[in-house]
Amino acid sequence: MTKQRCKWSERDPLETVYHDEEWGVPVHDGRMLWECLMLEGFQAGLSWTIILRKRENFREAFLDFDPKKVAKFGEREIEILLANPGIVRSRAKIEATIKGAQIYLDMQKKGEDFADFCWSFTKGKALRGDGTVVSETELSRTISKELKRRGFKFVGPSITYAWMQAVGIVNDHVAHCFRRKQV
Repeated sequence: MTKQRCKWSERDPLETVYHDEEWGVPVHDGRMLWECLMLEGFQAGLSWTIILRKRENFREAFLDFDPKKVAKFGEREIEILLANPGIVRSRAKIEATIKGAQIYLDMQKKGEDFADFCWSFTKGKALRGDGTVVSETELSRTISKELKRRGFKFVGPSITYAWMQAVGIVNDHVAHCFRRKQV
């Protein structure tokens, strides 16, 4: 018997593996939550498959998404990234990632853990979607607004919701998907 999955994960073998192993699994590591948020920002206007195919290139280009290193990137590093065909070469998204690293570190400096911040909106609990497909929710609008208030870019309600799904803040596997009960 074939496993039933969320329909989107059946378009590409890479998406199937991502769906079966990562998507929707609760992430509580602050650095990983930040990395996922930045990658979702790079995905804006593109397909997630493109980002998945380039994910290792992004990790290499952004020094394993180490906020301390990325926060120090200047014009020289931006020019190198803009010339890198292995990533999405958008100045605005690259600059947003650098700014995101600075915000992440500023939060840390003020004693605010990024993971605690991310999970505070659900009191530390993963929410379960009702099994229908939506692109944003009232909660994603609230989190988006707070991220923007802090200075993050490319964090609109739809991107924020996709990130919430990816990192397991909301379990949005459809009702018939075998992963719905597992995560």
